[in-house]
Amino acid sequence: MLNVVLVEPEIPQNTGNISRTCAATGTRLHLVRPLGFDISERSVRRAGLDYWKHLDLSVYENFEDFLGKNAGARMFYSSTKARRLYSDARFEDGDFIVFGSETRGLPEPLLRARYSEALRIPMLPEQRSLNLSNAVAIVLFEGLRQLGFSGLSTCGNLTF
Repeated sequence: MLNVVLVEPEIPQNTGNISRTCAATGTRLHLVRPLGFDISERSVRRAGLDYWKHLDLSVYENFEDFLGKNAGARMFYSSTKARRLYSDARFEDGDFIVFGSETRGLPEPLLRARYSEALRIPMLPEQRSLNLSNAVAIVLFEGLRQLGFSGLSTCGNLTF
């Protein structure tokens, strides 16, 4: 199982898309507060997120809380400021893939301290970065591919 971490996500639709991707792939989702939206049971039900009950979710008060509760875990940090391509990483079962907020990304001091674990998705220079939910899907599915899509259905069935 891989882990997706969203640090201070701001846009509920992005987190909704990411949570659906995580539920569909058996990926654990970690949300680090503050959140830009409400994830109470009432709010989730009202938003029609019928897959939320299938989501393996952990919520943390802040990034230090997250690090403390996941000490020793292998982590990769997704950022437009990284030099290493996400496709060059060698993912292992249990790895964490960390993403920053939509408007700020991950803090530069963190990226400087963990530069060898920072990954980027190639894009044209001087362009806005990809939507957060798209970026998560790209990096997550590379990790899942490397792990042989373990536990996932890889064959569909057409009926005629």
